[in-house]
Amino acid sequence: MSNACLRGTHFKLVVLRRISGLAGEGRERVCMRGRGIVENDTIAAISTPLGEGGIGIVRISGPDALKIASRLFRDPSGKRRRTLKPWGVRYGIVVDPETGEEIDEALASAMPAPHSFTREDVVEFSCHGGIGPLSRVLDAVLKCGARLAQPGEFTRRAFLSGRIDLAQAEAVIEIVRARTDSARRLALANLRGGLSAAVVSIRDDVVALLAQLEAVVDFPEDDVDEPDHDAITRRARETASKLRGLAARARCGRVYRDGVTVAIVGRPNVGKSSLLNALLGRSKAIVTDVPGTTRDAVEDWTNMHGVPVRLVDTAGLRETDDPVERLGVERTRERLDEADLAIVVIDGSEALSDGDVAVLRSAGTKRGVVALNKSDLPQRVAESDVAPHAAGMPVLRVSAKEGTGIESLEKIIAELAVGRVAGVSEGMVMASARQQEALERAAAALDEVARGVEGETPLDLAAIDIREALFWLDQITGRSASDDVLDRIFSEFCVGK
Repeated sequence: MSNACLRGTHFKLVVLRRISGLAGEGRERVCMRGRGIVENDTIAAISTPLGEGGIGIVRISGPDALKIASRLFRDPSGKRRRTLKPWGVRYGIVVDPETGEEIDEALASAMPAPHSFTREDVVEFSCHGGIGPLSRVLDAVLKCGARLAQPGEFTRRAFLSGRIDLAQAEAVIEIVRARTDSARRLALANLRGGLSAAVVSIRDDVVALLAQLEAVVDFPEDDVDEPDHDAITRRARETASKLRGLAARARCGRVYRDGVTVAIVGRPNVGKSSLLNALLGRSKAIVTDVPGTTRDAVEDWTNMHGVPVRLVDTAGLRETDDPVERLGVERTRERLDEADLAIVVIDGSEALSDGDVAVLRSAGTKRGVVALNKSDLPQRVAESDVAPHAAGMPVLRVSAKEGTGIESLEKIIAELAVGRVAGVSEGMVMASARQQEALERAAAALDEVARGVEGETPLDLAAIDIREALFWLDQITGRSASDDVLDRIFSEFCVGK
């Protein structure tokens, strides 16, 4: 190998080492601080919801976890200390360390470091569910030297120890909060590293791009070829495009997490409340033959093909002299403006009225579906009558009374929520608002790189924009997450998680 080749290889190694360490410095500092806490601190908390239940769990994590457990745990007779077997489950009695009073029967499991969730020694007492026994067991653990864990501190320690990255840590709370099985699957995919892998792959492309520029900027006196500006522009735009694609798929995944709001609108007495009840599968709204029964919005959540949907039954849209009903109509228009989607309900057993057309026009800027209700009665409205006023919304015949067409209506709403509100439905991933913003900012930084290099911006300035893109990508995985970001994320967790 020639000396020039050796020098070039050396330059690349120096640059790559510098870049790979750049965004990792913040994470390493955090991890070092985290390891300091881990070495000197043992935490404990009740890890199951408070209230009556078959089983409740008190979790202990830290260097003294096994020692604390040995002071509390006795054999079934309550006389001798019970030795905890690693990765085993032992039956025994938890006692008060000061008085020896028996607190509760329990199963104790021990998970020695580093093969535990936190990579610390972990002990869990599975006791009888209920605030009485659990609080007494936790109090006994605290008497032995543990401190009460902060919200999300177990998961935070798993992150600080390097067992999971920040995207995976956030997936833990997403699994807990999942309203539907689809949301659960997407959150589980993130916990298994789905989003992280996609981000790391794109980050590798950004690092390679930065390496090209850094070699020229940092070693101008050496024989390093000037990079092809057109190639840099092309690679920056390609990588930005990958980020925008990932962000689009993440927007789709957020629909399964956050859900959508669907306003049910129409003129009075067309069956809006009946349709709400049919979609919910239970009686939520009052149904009468008297027009204007619904004066204020009635709402509830349901699951439509894996998408959490908040249905809002609104007051009928019409001109009225009744001041209370008029207020309800004003609120209906507000709810329609705020909603993601709309179901425009028309009574198919009556001729299409000017009131129906006015409602269709009000909802014309909103994505949604037209439901020709009361299909169990003789029909006087054809789909062709509605289509010219529906602004492209699909038209579907349903009967809230008989339940016909409800499944098809739910399918259309779910497809609209995923495909049109989110913008894409293939290769979905789930991302929080924070992660979404980071993806978009990284893409914007790379767009700036392409524009700058194309406009003959000096390469050292372009390198700054690339470093910014790296910063935002590392915000997702936690390489450069600040204490404030970590505090904000983990404060949303429950105590004991």
